[in-house]
Amino acid sequence: MPAVPSWITDPLWDQFQALIPPVIDTHPLGCHNPRIPDRIVFDKLVQVLVLGASYAKIADSTCSATTIRTRRDEWITAGIFARLEQLCLTAYDQVVGLDLTNITVDGCIVKAPCG
Repeated sequence: MPAVPSWITDPLWDQFQALIPPVIDTHPLGCHNPRIPDRIVFDKLVQVLVLGASYAKIADSTCSATTIRTRRDEWITAGIFARLEQLCLTAYDQVVGLDLTNITVDGCIVKAPCG
């Protein structure tokens, strides 16, 4: 059972896929293990974020924990997650009507007088 329904992740994946830069194979002989598809790694990352589990718990025969972390780091270095965050906030704003421009947060943490 998926962590998030496909009707939520499919549009998100379409936008995310457009942000991923093409990967250039630099192996001199071209003889290495094939790259795991980005969609599989994306689904595993969604599971990690939604379920709060470790990478090792989410990893299975389709994708190792090392691959998930490596691809996450590649995408962070490429700046994809910052752009994806803006896309998600824009989509959420269109659906819910959330306006983050005029938010004021006031908070105070004090010890209760009676304990």
